[in-house]
Amino acid sequence: MESENKDLGTALPLKLKLCYVGLFLSTGIVVFAFSYFFGKSYEAILRNTIVSLIISAVNLFMLMETYRRGWENFPYDNYEHIMRFILAYGIMILLSCAFSLVPNVFWPYMAIFVVLGLLSNNEIGMASGIGFVLISVLLEDNGSIGEFFMYVIAGMVALALFRDLKEDTAIGFPTAMVLMLQAVLIIAFDVLFQNRTLSFNLLILPVINLMLNLVILMPFLNMFGIYVIRKSNDNYMEINDSAYPLLVSLRENNKDEYFRAVHTAYLAERIALALGLNDRAVKNCCYYHRIGILEGKQKWEDVKHIYIENNFPHEAIDFLQEYIEAPANKVKSCECFAVDISETVIATITYLIKKEKDKKVNYDEVIDKIFEEKESEGQLLGYNVTFGQYAQMKKILKKEKLYYDFLR
Repeated sequence: MESENKDLGTALPLKLKLCYVGLFLSTGIVVFAFSYFFGKSYEAILRNTIVSLIISAVNLFMLMETYRRGWENFPYDNYEHIMRFILAYGIMILLSCAFSLVPNVFWPYMAIFVVLGLLSNNEIGMASGIGFVLISVLLEDNGSIGEFFMYVIAGMVALALFRDLKEDTAIGFPTAMVLMLQAVLIIAFDVLFQNRTLSFNLLILPVINLMLNLVILMPFLNMFGIYVIRKSNDNYMEINDSAYPLLVSLRENNKDEYFRAVHTAYLAERIALALGLNDRAVKNCCYYHRIGILEGKQKWEDVKHIYIENNFPHEAIDFLQEYIEAPANKVKSCECFAVDISETVIATITYLIKKEKDKKVNYDEVIDKIFEEKESEGQLLGYNVTFGQYAQMKKILKKEKLYYDFLR
């Protein structure tokens, strides 16, 4: 799939090009209109319009370049659903201008940074959030650098705490942390500098800001978890299920290949979990890298349609291509080595058991010999594997003696 991603990257779809041009122009037009109709000086109108166009150009350039590089530069399924971010960006052009009409303590930018980051990636979310805060500050009557930094700092921390969300990620603690930080920043940058006697009424504004952020953040995180994170997990759960039609077909047509895939997946998954690798992709690769046997084909160009037609995640397809037929001069991942060594161990032990059923196999000796051959043949040079990972893999494989007995 890497070649496909590169093809997509070299020529952006016309629909996206039009969206980028539209967002760029609309940013300048909307900021110009707000500046003009709310009585800004000609100098301020010119400054605001130029700055907004520069901000938009930088943000959209980052988005285009990241999209060109392929899905791996976006978390979750944001590559396939880039229009979600484009829609959010378009809405924020209007909201960033509208925020200038209300006191800055009501701006819910902390939550907005998180929304923009989760719909794209952290870098794009950060750049976009900073740009929108700057637009709001410029359009204010008395905008200050203090309120700019107040929301940028809160947004930076929020993005750091809400990155790499998973289905089982606990969001209570990070939510409490960012809300507490936002309250402290509002008090430090705003409340303390008001020429009024400190009273309970002064604390109402920070509380309102926190409530606005919470009202935006919690429903969004809930929907994001259900419709984005869980959907990706469900997709893997479906295709990695032994009842999936492709695996059922493999079992019916070639039981040896089916059980080879199942046993390989067991060992490789154990390795992936122990080393903190991508266990879902590893298991998927074990199950399906030889699925082309159903059609009597093994080359990547001949079998990739199977994965595309069955809606495999881009991540899974890239791992499969890397394992089946990696591009020239590309160092394979540690995940690929986990699959390769597991498959070699299963194939070797299965062969020895079938060759002499009554003879006891010395599993430690077999595994040591397999690893020695990998080293002597220089195969390790083609994988991104550390010495520590290499040693741990050998240790894990030697622990599975009871499982190897099950192969008899």
